[in-house]
Order: sequence, then structure tokens, then C-alpha cells
Amino acid sequence: MYGDFEAQRHWMELTIHLPISEWYWYDLQWWGLDYPPLTAYHSWLCGKIGSLVNPSWFSLLTSRGHESYNHKVFMRATVAVSDYLIYIPALVIFTKWCSRATGTDKYDRIIALSILLSSPGLIIIDYGHFQYNSVMLGLCIFAFASFLADRLLWGSLLFVMGLGFKQMGLYYAPAVFAYLAGLCVSFGGANTRGDGGNRSGNGINIGGLLKVDIQTLALLGITVISTFGIMVAPFAIFHGPDRTGLEQLGQMVHRVFPFARGLWEDKVANFWCATNIVFKYRERLSTPALQKISLLMTILAILPPCLLLFLRPKKRLLPWGVAGCAWGFFLFSFQVHEKSVLLPMVAMNLVVAGGLDRDLLSWIGWANNVAMFSMWPLLKREGLGLQYTVLTALWSWLLSLHELPTSIYAKILHSGVYAGAIGLHIAELTVTEGIVERFPDIWVVGNVVLCFGAFGSMYIWVLYRMAEEAGLLDEYSVGGGGEEEKERLKKVE
Repeated sequence: MYGDFEAQRHWMELTIHLPISEWYWYDLQWWGLDYPPLTAYHSWLCGKIGSLVNPSWFSLLTSRGHESYNHKVFMRATVAVSDYLIYIPALVIFTKWCSRATGTDKYDRIIALSILLSSPGLIIIDYGHFQYNSVMLGLCIFAFASFLADRLLWGSLLFVMGLGFKQMGLYYAPAVFAYLAGLCVSFGGANTRGDGGNRSGNGINIGGLLKVDIQTLALLGITVISTFGIMVAPFAIFHGPDRTGLEQLGQMVHRVFPFARGLWEDKVANFWCATNIVFKYRERLSTPALQKISLLMTILAILPPCLLLFLRPKKRLLPWGVAGCAWGFFLFSFQVHEKSVLLPMVAMNLVVAGGLDRDLLSWIGWANNVAMFSMWPLLKREGLGLQYTVLTALWSWLLSLHELPTSIYAKILHSGVYAGAIGLHIAELTVTEGIVERFPDIWVVGNVVLCFGAFGSMYIWVLYRMAEEAGLLDEYSVGGGGEEEKERLKKVE
């Protein structure tokens, strides 16, 4: 049985041997290409370079399932090079601009960068399970940094490139759209809602109540459309003799958005899989009905962070809004895989660039550990138990996770989830008969239920902190200690 390593290798094989008109059609039963065009181009480049080292790694048909030691070294080297070219520079630039926007000092900025670079989930999935998530995430983070630097067009171009590499970047798209729309639309005159004040004098004033910055809005639209157009144009132009350009684009969309696969894959710690224990969705509801229900619930989940970003497009709120939107998608959207937790996880990690405090580090550290635990069934199948243990332990030590949040309720929550995860691991190792024979997935289901509860708490916490950062909770502060408490939380104890 082969996994994502073979998928990535096979895409390199088919892109270097077949014309572009066949890339989204070729032998779809054997890891057919189902990522956007930029991944295909990246696979072509890696395959060409790898063929110079050893052509047998990517020979058409005969190389299927090839996993020699040297080949694994090469493939993992391509992940490392992609990290150094895209992901790591993106984090460096993002922490720079985010610290400027929030007034974070250099010392905290360096700590934040170290935290972002050591995220255990991304490391073990990209290097162990094997994917190139860091490329898509790096492009998106480059885009966020560009927005913080007031380079909206560059940010839009880079974000579209992120979507063009992996469609899961759509988890961030509504928040990005809301932030940019908030900068282009204001109420009651000049647009002063963003951190930079009035962006343009070319806006249209509607009845003195609404002002739309038409110039910026148009330029953003042109940038997005043209970037998408450039990425997909080769497939429409070189469509082959048997198909039209429209058919090629239709097949690409069909492969990239495979709604026929179902509500989720494997066992994922989101709302649908966790509650499926008591209500068998796929048995009682049709796929079209589930698509509509999941769409509605996803919209409801992402509405609060997106609405807040639109009404208050402040730079310090952007990471929080992106994280809240990504959690909404992960918890309620259609066709979710357990690896998809990397999207809200990395977005949630980004908030550390805006300032550090003990509670923040406790929540971020806890969230990463829970995300790692939620992927344990997948990592176990891949034989990554040692790497899972070492990375989780190292991450916990680096962030001093023996120090829990100050709130008694948060302490109970964090301690309870940690105890539950440890208990499930012990039970899985020691209980091998009896209930396991009757319910073979009992530990996996326990993992799903526990992690779903934790992820739901993270979503609520992100919304709370975002509202706090936006100043919506100031009027609820009790007594005169509010400002002192905020200052205390600015420093890591």
C-alpha cells in the first residue's frame, strides 16, 4: 500500500513524460493528479532535476512504487530546498512586519520566529508522511506579510499563487477577502478604518454613508484574475487534439475539487466525524444534502472572524481572523482530511509574531500538541511513532508547557485533554483483547471525539482573543486593573 510519497513521486513521473494535455487525465486510479497547476509545475521541475540524478526513479510505468534509500533522500531534499526558498523566508518577513504593526520588540520577535520554525505538525507531515504543504503555506504567509506592509497587489498575487499550489489555501480565502474588502469600503466618508488611514482619493462616495475605493478594488480584481489566468493558460492553450481548452479546465476543476469522495476522509477530528457516532450522516442523508448543510454551517462558522475583519481591517487582527476562518473550515466544511488541521494550526501559530504572553504560549503549545495527537492514527500507519514522540516532547519542552494558562477553566481544559490523550495512548498499548475485538476503531474514535472538543475550544478562544484585540471587550472590563493586566500579559513570565 502506497501513500502520499508515491503520489508526489508519480506526479513527477507523469509530468516529465506526458504532454500537459494529459496531466489531469492520465490513469486516475493510480494517484491521479488532483492538485492545482502550480503543484504540477513544481512536480515537473523536481522530476526533471531528479531524472538527471537517476532516471529510473521517474521512468514511466516501471518506476511505480519505487522507494529506494537514495530516492527518499532526494525527495526529502526537495522539501528542504522548498522550505529554504519559500517557507522560511516567508516566516522571517512575516514576523518582521507583524512585529512592526504590533510594536513587538526584537527579542519577542526572535522567539516568535523560533516557535514558527519548530511547528511539529508541519515538520512530521512534510518530511515524514511526505507532502509540500510548506510551499503553499509559505506563499500564503508571504501574502500576509505583504498585506501588513501595505503591498496589497503583491499580497493578492502571492495568495493566488498559494491557492494555485494547493486548494486547501481556500481555508484562508474568506478572511483575506474580508480584510481587503474592509480596506476598500468604509462607512461615513473617507476610508480611515485600516491602519494606514485614507488609502486613496479615488473612491466613490455613496450618499455620504458609504465610500468605495474603486481604484484599489479594480486593481485587486485584475491582479487576482490575471494571476489565475496565467497559471491555467497552458492547459487551455495546449489542450491536445482530442479535447477543447474548456474541457481541460473542467477536468482540472473536477480533479481539484473531488466532492464525490464524501464528507471526510479516514477519521478526522471535526464536527461531522465526531458526531457521526450518534447520527450516521452518510447513511441518512444524500451527498448533495450533506454538501449544502456543511456549506451553511461553514459559512456560519467563518462569519464572525470575517465580519470583524471587514468592519475593522486592522493589521493586528489579520492573523487572528485567518486562524478563526481556518478553524471554521476545518470543523464544518465538506471533504476534510486529518492533515487539514495544519491549515488552522499554522495560522494560529502566526499570532505569536504579534506579541508573547504566558497564556498565549500555553494555548499555542497545547493546540500544536493536540493537532499532533489528532494525526496519530495516520502517523502510526506510516511508522512515524518515534518521530511523533520526539517532536512532541521537544516542542513541549521548548515552550515550557508544564506552565498552564492562568484561568482555572483553561487549566482544567488543557490538563483534561492532556490526560485523555495520554490515557488513550496507554490503553492502545495495553488493551489488545476484549473490547478492542468488538470495536476495533475504539481508540481512533476516542481520539476524534477528544480532539474535536479541543479544536472547538480553540476556535472559540481565537474568536474571543480576536474580539479582545479589536477592543470589543473593553467595556466589560471590571475594576481598574484591566490595563495593568494587559501589560502583565505582554511579557512572558
